[in-house]
Amino acid sequence: MTIRTYRPDDCREMAELFYQTVHTVNAADYSPEQLAVWATGQVNLESWNRSFLEHHTLVATDDGKITGFGDMDETGYLDRLYVHKDYQHQGIASAICDRLEETAPAIITTHASITARPFFEKRGYVVIKEQQVERQGILLTNFVMQKKITFEEK
Repeated sequence: MTIRTYRPDDCREMAELFYQTVHTVNAADYSPEQLAVWATGQVNLESWNRSFLEHHTLVATDDGKITGFGDMDETGYLDRLYVHKDYQHQGIASAICDRLEETAPAIITTHASITARPFFEKRGYVVIKEQQVERQGILLTNFVMQKKITFEEK
């Protein structure tokens, strides 16, 4: 596994990975209608590319194939963290998070799905609140989670 900085030509493959991951990995915790509004398959690639370029974005690859990605903005908001459905439980998300957390300010915040909550809890994140996010009239549960970065972790 290689972890590298995002490049604009990664965006389309990352959008496909996002869609496939949500519709398979998250299917255990969300209904088909929730999955359909979460990942519609209609990502605005120009907007995503701009966001990835503005954030600290890392891409994990295996033999040139993107196996995961994550991004964090300058405030410490961990925006997206997704691992390819065929590469789950291989340490990819942990490796990406380790690298992102190295550059984070004192507090990292993320909005974790039901599926991702245990992963973040194992990394020392705590739930600040449970929330319902509305997309196209459908409610999705997620959790605002935070982690305080100590000097020893940097």
